[in-house]
Amino acid sequence: MPDSAVAEPRGLDGHLRAKTNRRLRENVTSLSPARSDQFDNPVDLKLLFQRHYSGWFGLDRQGEAREQGNGRQPMTLQDVQWRAEYVIFRTFACVVEILSPRQIDRLARGLAWVMTRLLPRKVSRYNLVRENLHHAFGHEKSESEINQLIFDMWVHLFRMVGEVIQFPRKVRLENCREVIRFRKRAECVKALNSGRPVFLVGGHLGNWEASTVIFGLFGFRMGIVARKLDNPYLHRWFLRSRQQSGHQLLLKSGGWDGMAELMKAGGNLGLLCDQDAGRRGVFVDFLGRPASTFRSIALMAMESRALIAVGYGCRVADDFDEGRWSRFEIGLEEIIDVTTIDADDEVQEITQRYSRALERAIRKFPEQYFWVHRRWKSVPGVRRVRKKKVEADAA
Repeated sequence: MPDSAVAEPRGLDGHLRAKTNRRLRENVTSLSPARSDQFDNPVDLKLLFQRHYSGWFGLDRQGEAREQGNGRQPMTLQDVQWRAEYVIFRTFACVVEILSPRQIDRLARGLAWVMTRLLPRKVSRYNLVRENLHHAFGHEKSESEINQLIFDMWVHLFRMVGEVIQFPRKVRLENCREVIRFRKRAECVKALNSGRPVFLVGGHLGNWEASTVIFGLFGFRMGIVARKLDNPYLHRWFLRSRQQSGHQLLLKSGGWDGMAELMKAGGNLGLLCDQDAGRRGVFVDFLGRPASTFRSIALMAMESRALIAVGYGCRVADDFDEGRWSRFEIGLEEIIDVTTIDADDEVQEITQRYSRALERAIRKFPEQYFWVHRRWKSVPGVRRVRKKKVEADAA
């Protein structure tokens, strides 16, 4: 389609207009032939352009309302709060984008010092983190080592935020050797090329966002199972970030149909397996305590005859003088073939095996685990004990 046929948006000089229209047409065409045919009309292309740029700020509310047939909707207090949070986040992201790895590390250490030294321990969840670490390591670590782990955990979490923001700009297929090293790469590639569905299972360890991006860069697309963020503007930003390497976001709530279709087609899934599943979960040993874990991973794997690949993506030693950015190890801990499991309770056995594999990875990089979350919130037998107590009191 000639450049002159495109209705150009106002307010841009001629050079930027032409360049932007060319890139926009290239992006539309690269989606798929069927998709590009929908935007042969210049008016449609202009509308897509407007949505693209207004979407940067997350402010295309009028366009969405028209699509829904609701007309303009009044702005609520909740919407104002969401927009304010989004603007603050994007402002912070713009600052982080220009920082060097050394500067991000210094900023993370300063914020970690605030979390561990200035803020009340209730706010930083110090007691919860300390309890989790004591259960996991027992007498292996002294009190001073536990406190150092807590500090290092906060440094890692703040650095991870900066890395997620910078990842799309810093990491490309051409330079990934400078940023990534692999452990058991051949085994993982063999599983991904086996023709069977593969569940890439990890936990809140290291930079879990980095792991999925790397697989996408190498052409191993997957469905990423995640929770929808409460803030819709932040959700759109993270959605674009996760899908730009070719992955498909599948929401935990209402995303079952998409998962079923993907598994039926022999596709791969990326899942986090270390979240509390409540009283109805299956309890397995995890870092020194029984942990309630969702049955769904084992059940879906059994139904689709999938391979479960337990892995991680963790930061390794920095080289701020020679290295151009942070460096990561993408590692495979274990591959579980669910068709070979022979146990009285196969779901229990599969869940225990991938939880044990994740635990091994966590013990290699304990400072990069998310000890803040309430992984062991549910306690086995509590519901039954309370029920018996109520019955005894009634008698």
